[in-house]
Amino acid sequence: MSLARQHEESTAPVVQLPDLRPDCSACAALCCVVFPFDKSESFAIDKGAGEVCPNLDDCNKCRVFDGREALGFKGCITYDCFGAGQLVSQIVFKGRSWRDDPALANRMGAALSVLRRIHEQLLLLGTAEKLPLDKKESARLDGLRLELAPDADWTEQALADYPIDATISKISRFLRDLRRHVAPQTIGRS
Repeated sequence: MSLARQHEESTAPVVQLPDLRPDCSACAALCCVVFPFDKSESFAIDKGAGEVCPNLDDCNKCRVFDGREALGFKGCITYDCFGAGQLVSQIVFKGRSWRDDPALANRMGAALSVLRRIHEQLLLLGTAEKLPLDKKESARLDGLRLELAPDADWTEQALADYPIDATISKISRFLRDLRRHVAPQTIGRS
């Protein structure tokens, strides 16, 4: 389930990465509850934050899943929690759900919002890892991954306290420093 990465020439600790693929069967349908959306080309209706989507059944399944695009729910097709939904549901909240305790909806939403951003940054670093990084850049990447994927499981409090904006700024600076590895785009050349 977890992926591990370690440079042979490095003595850096192995970073255990979470599975960044969503598993809706292990989630409490958080994206269908915690996020708001406005009627638009992506969503056929307005839905407030914390409001249960009217297309969600009692078993956390979408009643219109196969027809989402035709029915105006393209946003549901393009959304990806990057594996954060199932971790919030199963690890952070230990299988408890907003269905059993409606007061958990906001708390689960807050945790999902942070963990999804963490997982998004891990995906960006995974892409950066494919570049021909030197030892210093590899060490920086490993350090950033350690910040995003600690040894201990995430808790609700740890996610609430996590400096996600500062970490994203640090990763953005790191990624900008890697520009030398990317060939410049040529516009209008055949």
